[in-house]
Amino acid sequence: MSNSSNSSNNNNNMDAEQQQQHSDQKAIEAAGEMGRTLEITGRQEKQEKSAEKSPEKGQGMDKNSDPENGDPVRRRGHETSELEAVTHLFKGSVGAGLFAMGDCFKNGGLVGATILLPIIAVMCVHCERMLIRGSVSAVERTPGVDFLDYPETVEKCFEYGPRPLRKMSRVMKLIVEMFLCVTQFGFCAIYFVFVTENIHQVLQQNGIDIGMSMVMLITLLPAMIPSLMTNLKYISPVSLFANVALLFGLIATLTIAFSDGPMPPLGDRHLFTGGSQLALFFGTALFSYEGIALILPLRNSMRRPENFSTRFGVLNSTMFFTTSLFIFTGFVSYVRWGEDVAGSITLNLVVEEVFSQVVKVVAALGVFLGYPIQFFVMMKILWPPLKRSNDCAQKYPITMQVCLRFVMVMMTFGVALVVPKLNLFISLIGALCSTSLAFVIPVLIDFVTRAPVPKALGVWSYIKNILILTVAVLGIVTGTYQSIVEIVKEFK
Repeated sequence: MSNSSNSSNNNNNMDAEQQQQHSDQKAIEAAGEMGRTLEITGRQEKQEKSAEKSPEKGQGMDKNSDPENGDPVRRRGHETSELEAVTHLFKGSVGAGLFAMGDCFKNGGLVGATILLPIIAVMCVHCERMLIRGSVSAVERTPGVDFLDYPETVEKCFEYGPRPLRKMSRVMKLIVEMFLCVTQFGFCAIYFVFVTENIHQVLQQNGIDIGMSMVMLITLLPAMIPSLMTNLKYISPVSLFANVALLFGLIATLTIAFSDGPMPPLGDRHLFTGGSQLALFFGTALFSYEGIALILPLRNSMRRPENFSTRFGVLNSTMFFTTSLFIFTGFVSYVRWGEDVAGSITLNLVVEEVFSQVVKVVAALGVFLGYPIQFFVMMKILWPPLKRSNDCAQKYPITMQVCLRFVMVMMTFGVALVVPKLNLFISLIGALCSTSLAFVIPVLIDFVTRAPVPKALGVWSYIKNILILTVAVLGIVTGTYQSIVEIVKEFK
């Protein structure tokens, strides 16, 4: 479309916008913002404000147009290469769950976990491909849209799906946003627990005898200050240092595990497990593959998005390396520490040794520095609807957003304070939310996008999707139930 045509359409749409009621305008502004689950594209502040002001839905205006002058505005300031995309996806998939791999192997068994983790990884990749395919199909059918994120993809796929399901589009988008928000909330609370447990061990060893609750309260203030910032550009620079600290903590921990005398014989460890332990394994494993929310934003930010999901592309390469790292870490950790392996393998290090104390502190620092970024993702989902529905938030947006951030930080602190064990919390979040986002929603997208096309849903597609849904539902029910049961036991 030519520049003159764009300018004419934009002027017409802005005239129509001025005739709408004030509440409709706010609803439109919020609709475009709610779906943005992660800002990884490095947009400039002026472009972001312009995108928020432009009516993105129902008005026919190009999403990439500047409403002030009709000129195109790029939603991403930097198009990432394949190597950069691999780095981002790896960082998004490897977090506190990596340090929980020892507990994961304890619940799954040496052989069982080694077999099941690659199977789960293959299922994740397949479902992520279905998510990408659904997003591409929705973009092709939505005029003026270059790409969609996870919640927006779900909404559009149901809008264009079978007629009886079209009314569910808005509900499905809200469900996905809710699961994403709960998952990020869980990550933030888990970060509090992880940091507190490691720092508490070091303080106890150095003669500072204070309780876990007091240690967590001490970490609250430094966690709250960056979390109250409303712009990601002020907190994102710590991400690189956080990942270096996490990598150092992992390498140092495994080095200690290998150097701490001969490894116990494999016969002393469970090769397979079942029942309640397997349910906890499933939740921890799904939690560890926590990068589902990054798939579409990362692909959309690439210079050549088609290379994201090729045979040796970004998705397959990263998942192969991540799964290999998970298996190696979990296998070594469980062989070394057996049934005594903790929810974070750093807690198994001998706290009397100075180097072990350094490792604990550095690993805790790496996780701690990731808290503001995870928190920012959650706020990008919560803030827009609140601003839309609250007059005070519209009048004093900065003040109200800071207040909301303060309340949410205190809520994550409160949840972390009452959860007795890190590993149980990880299993609960993984079983309940991560499983739904990784397996259930992509299968539903595949059904609704294929259903309107004659013969698109063959026998194999039905069998495959139903099998994935069966595994997912079993994992959700058993994993959630067993995690809650174990948490209740810890309170008694």
